[in-house]
Amino acid sequence: MTSQNKILRFSMFGLLYFTQGTILGYFASLNAIYLLKNGLSIADVGIFSTIALIPFIIKILFGILSDRYNFLGWGHRKPYIVMGLLIQCICLIVVMFINPGTQYWLFVGIAFLLQLGMAFYDTCTDGLALDVTPADEKGILQGFMVGGRSIGVIVAASVAGIIAESSWPGVFLFLAALTLLPFLLLFFIKEPERTPGMRFNWGAFRAFKKPVVLLVAAIGLIVFVVIVGANQLVNPSLSTRLEISTSTAGLLTTLWGIGCVAGALAGGRLMDRLGGKRALWLSILSVAVTMVLIAIIPSLVVAYLVVILFGVAFGASQAIYFALAMQVTDGTIAASMYSILMAVTNVGQGIGLGLGGGLADAAGYPVAFLAFGGIIFLAVPFVIALYRRLRPRTKENIFQAEL
Repeated sequence: MTSQNKILRFSMFGLLYFTQGTILGYFASLNAIYLLKNGLSIADVGIFSTIALIPFIIKILFGILSDRYNFLGWGHRKPYIVMGLLIQCICLIVVMFINPGTQYWLFVGIAFLLQLGMAFYDTCTDGLALDVTPADEKGILQGFMVGGRSIGVIVAASVAGIIAESSWPGVFLFLAALTLLPFLLLFFIKEPERTPGMRFNWGAFRAFKKPVVLLVAAIGLIVFVVIVGANQLVNPSLSTRLEISTSTAGLLTTLWGIGCVAGALAGGRLMDRLGGKRALWLSILSVAVTMVLIAIIPSLVVAYLVVILFGVAFGASQAIYFALAMQVTDGTIAASMYSILMAVTNVGQGIGLGLGGGLADAAGYPVAFLAFGGIIFLAVPFVIALYRRLRPRTKENIFQAEL
């Protein structure tokens, strides 16, 4: 592939993840405020959030659809990506005219469809990335993807937040416009012709019996328990210990996001240059160190620096693990298998969120962060076992390198 094609590919995948990040940022920072301002309760917000997450629980179905069926001869990935983006864009425009206070269930239904579209193009984007990316570029690709999503979260939390002060319909219109950005590059990327070895094969799901795949899944579970569980506690911890204001909390979140972007790009590059084993060691150590630093933050000035460092560790760990998951994915069920590995990380996030809240309530924030700093080392035996089972990886992937 030419240098220009490489730039186009990385930019397109970055834009697709950026678009996803804008929606994630809205749900994380603005949606609850919008619903509460329209007279709904926090219980209504919880019901809304639970229903809106269902599409990401069933995304394996989208992976199977994409892996198995070439849509009208147009491809296995791009047509479905286009459908998902258009569903998201249309829902954002329609929701401008719905009052959640008086039309709650209609609002929930549109949000469900929006998330369905996002889960659809997210799954197929991962499949396309696996189809067109050489093994020695998967790390830096994940850097662009995780970094793009982090930038999207920052944009939604900042620019969309400013727009919301004067016009909530303007927020949805702004997000709808950003949804169209990937179309600038999507049609410049060609899907590869499917060779017999790339054709969908139900038998390929037996890969989940292989120790290498199970070890990778276990590493992802532990990593996401720690980084997501700890992340939810950062601002509440600093608010309690340093009595920071809401605006300061917003600034800290922005600095964390900037760190995530830098960490994602660095982590992806480390994965390609150093290999998975060394990159994973750096990921584990960086997370452990930042957990200790967050636990002992003495002042707001130090907090700014530590939050950035945690963002770097967070972004790098995501990019490194996602690249590792790509490397063990069987090409005949690429989107399906990758979505299952991502589902394992979602389980880890759920465990981490519950565990973090429980630890903080029972023993305080510093103890919770120190506990997470210890838990990350549970990944060590799995990393050792993984690389004992691998010969030096081939140029295509390490899935075939299992003993």
